[in-house]
Amino acid sequence: MRYLIDTHVLIWYLEGNEQLSKKVREELDNEENVIIISIVSLWELTIKTAKHKEKIGFKITLSEIESYIFERDFMLLNITFNHLYVLERLVSPKDHSDPFDRLIIAQAKSEDLIVLSVDRRFAAYPINVIW
Repeated sequence: MRYLIDTHVLIWYLEGNEQLSKKVREELDNEENVIIISIVSLWELTIKTAKHKEKIGFKITLSEIESYIFERDFMLLNITFNHLYVLERLVSPKDHSDPFDRLIIAQAKSEDLIVLSVDRRFAAYPINVIW
């Protein structure tokens, strides 16, 4: 299977956070699966870390994330015009305006990927999600 993981899942997985569901952890650990990380997630992490270093609470650094991604052969997904066209037409619930999440959702929809997430608001979109 091909999975796109959201930012929160990436952090919780790499930090070994117990709040990550067993199902999501199993899919990430299964080396037969293709795990894809959007550049959007790395962008979000970098912005949040730079703005709120003392509040963010991440134990893992960007360079450690980079090393792990390449060690595990996780794929990086860049932003394409097709993703932006899908994003442009994406109808969102009124309570979900997070631009990073919305772009990850648009990427999943346009690339036909299953999203691994902890965010239940993703269920409002026409994509497949595993929590």
